[in-house]
Amino acid sequence: MIASTNYPVNKLLIMVSLAILGCSMPVRLIPESQTASPTPTQPTAPPATPPPTAEPGTEKNPLILALAPSPRPSSAMIAAGEVIASFIESRTGYRLATVAPPSESALVEAFGSNNAHIASLSPFAYMLARRNGWVTALLGSARDEQAFYGAQFIANREEGLTAYFDPVRNENTAESVQALKQFEGKKPCWSDAASPSGYVVPLGLLNQAQVATRSGAILRGQPSVVRAVYAQDICDFGATFIDARQSPALESDYPDVLDRVIVIWRIPAVIPYENISISNLLPLEMHRVIQRAFIDLMLTAEGKSAMQTAYGMDALQIVENEMYDEFEEYVRASKLDLPSLLDDLEP
Repeated sequence: MIASTNYPVNKLLIMVSLAILGCSMPVRLIPESQTASPTPTQPTAPPATPPPTAEPGTEKNPLILALAPSPRPSSAMIAAGEVIASFIESRTGYRLATVAPPSESALVEAFGSNNAHIASLSPFAYMLARRNGWVTALLGSARDEQAFYGAQFIANREEGLTAYFDPVRNENTAESVQALKQFEGKKPCWSDAASPSGYVVPLGLLNQAQVATRSGAILRGQPSVVRAVYAQDICDFGATFIDARQSPALESDYPDVLDRVIVIWRIPAVIPYENISISNLLPLEMHRVIQRAFIDLMLTAEGKSAMQTAYGMDALQIVENEMYDEFEEYVRASKLDLPSLLDDLEP
């Protein structure tokens, strides 16, 4: 389940990494009655001084590149990881080993125990690792040349709710508190329990505005939220990414959806896609060099293909930790448990 570079020491290092990232082996405990203790006449020898740790990125202490979490990584993913690791080695001179963590929770813990140094993290995994001070974001996955996206509150026009979004000017016409107060006592539709745009961030905004709604309906997928709002028999309003109303899955069945389902208020583009993060245990100069190597990697056809296979990333943008502050604010306001959100995302 591991791809590795051709350095002899990697076999041992990878075995150690796998043990920490999800594998286990039986340990025999020796009863106290069977343990030996030094006699009074024999002084206990002082513990041996451990050998100094080799510099990170060397043959004896390679950097650990984690692939996308999977209990059963495909051969294509492992091969893609080898391409990425080899390219970074060629550009930086650092030695790398690749591992495939079984879950994203295990990957986050690996950053905390110095058993992962470079990886792609989902928004919630990054938040959890960042809260512990373990990682720095280097590059964000970009779609339509954007590393962040927005969300929206929607409702059926017949509900009689006031829209505080102007579609002509493409901007909100009031602050969130004024727009969201009308949801007091109403029933929301959420896409799923771990969706940043379809649940977590909108819930955080409602909590900030001190709006108490009825228990929401958790539906499967954001087009389902649009359908429910359109039908007007499940919930009073919903939340989706921008703009789920234009999903191809709705086009044929709901030709008037844009007129019947209106946007009440839009959440700015504060929700991140996945990012490439690096361990804070590594020197800052190493951060810069590795960031540059990933940028150069995406300029090659082979590298871009490998990044898509290993991480599902087609384009990257330079990001900084501070760019995630507003997203963090809404996640905290949601009062949801981050480890539980990660568990909800696991297949």
